[in-house]
Amino acid sequence: MAYDFQVTIDCADPHTLADWWAEAIGWDVEPSKEAFIRQMVDEGKASESDTKTHKGVLVWRVGQAILHPESGRRILFQLVPEAKTCKNRVHLDIRVGDERREAEVTRLTALGAKILHRGSQGPFNWVTIADPEGNELCLS
Repeated sequence: MAYDFQVTIDCADPHTLADWWAEAIGWDVEPSKEAFIRQMVDEGKASESDTKTHKGVLVWRVGQAILHPESGRRILFQLVPEAKTCKNRVHLDIRVGDERREAEVTRLTALGAKILHRGSQGPFNWVTIADPEGNELCLS
């Protein structure tokens, strides 16, 4: 049996990090369902403290997803209380191609990424960078 899945990334600021990743990989920020959020608060199924305003939009405080524009695949950014303390055990490899790699490194560092190291193995080359919260990803 095949399973569907989403990738979930723990973070301190889900909405800002989702904005960064959406820009970084060309995905869409999942739209907020403000009417549904208000309904849940009005019915007592959620509280005002479960929400916040991000860029003028009412959102759930603890998470924000981004969506692949064609497939609908989803990456969820989830609020956690602890800061990142060590290397990720899982990371995303973003395949941009040899001809675009340096331009993408430049673009993403301008958006707040940090270069961690460059690697190669045989004919394969990559650059490991960290997003604004320190989560590693590789550009290959």
